[in-house]
Amino acid sequence: MTARISYDEVAVGTELPAQSFPVTRAMLVQYAGASGDFNPIHWNEKFAKEVGLPDVIAHGMFTMAEAIRVVTDWAGDPASVVEYGVRFTKPVVVPNDDKGAVIEVSAKVAAKDDEARTVRVDLVAKSDGQKVLGMSRATVRLA
Repeated sequence: MTARISYDEVAVGTELPAQSFPVTRAMLVQYAGASGDFNPIHWNEKFAKEVGLPDVIAHGMFTMAEAIRVVTDWAGDPASVVEYGVRFTKPVVVPNDDKGAVIEVSAKVAAKDDEARTVRVDLVAKSDGQKVLGMSRATVRLA
């Protein structure tokens, strides 16, 4: 599969469709099983609070994976992402209620490389009004 977005039709400043991703405690338990990361800060409220956290928090890699979905959905092919990195700035706090938390992600094309036919996409991920990822950038190869 190749990216559905053409390099030539993308300009610096192009905004990708923003998305919101719900996060529940059940999702964190499922992610723990898939990833093997059973750290109790991701599922045990009592433990999370004992170590100084406000509540259970989402796995950093879970947060990172949800954020990049904005890029892969836009590009049309997850393999078009050739590089992706973030800094974790704040945790996604997941309360034990029906709503859980929400990760809100926006992104825009910040640079183009004509020779490599890649674009750099800068992402902004927030939860509860707080930026949860810093320096979130992906390099995407387009057709």
